Amino acid sequence: MLRAGELVAFPTETVYGLGADASSAAAVKKIFAAKGRPASHPVIVHIADMSELKHWAAEVPRAAWLLAEKFWPGPLTMVLKRAAHVHDVISGGQNTVGLRVPSHPVAQQLLKAFGGGIAAPSANRFGKLSPTTAAHVREELGDAVRIVLDGGACEVGIESTIVDLSREPPAILRPGRVSCDRFPP
Repeated sequence: MLRAGELVAFPTETVYGLGADASSAAAVKKIFAAKGRPASHPVIVHIADMSELKHWAAEVPRAAWLLAEKFWPGPLTMVLKRAAHVHDVISGGQNTVGLRVPSHPVAQQLLKAFGGGIAAPSANRFGKLSPTTAAHVREELGDAVRIVLDGGACEVGIESTIVDLSREPPAILRPGRVSCDRFPP
């Protein structure tokens, strides 16, 4: 379904994501339509492992490698300067991209089987509570999503921590399970 440009909801350790092929602007636009999300709001690209960082980011500072080694897979999103091929629809027109490696086994299996990045904000209507079960996704989005992969209840239950490493000094844009006191020096 992802390769066909359709939406697939899947579990992560944080919340369920509404996924589309991150290399297809048309597919990613379906996320915005299903959620009622403003086009200026970037979406996170989920990747299978840290080896994919250089594909999506134009610059990967040392701090990003250190954070990836310590917290990935896990509930941490890093904002980095985007590679030239990253569509504006993913970045909300900004020069950055949010990247994350989820630890949920279903998300990992999906990413490895798909073989590319999956753009995936939370699988809910814009401004609503993020879903932590497959049933929540079905109730919220109904037929707007073709497949909902049921991986049980999400372990963390809140969105990932977002740290912006595209600037100096880095900044936490959204707090989550990973806190700055756990960051390596």
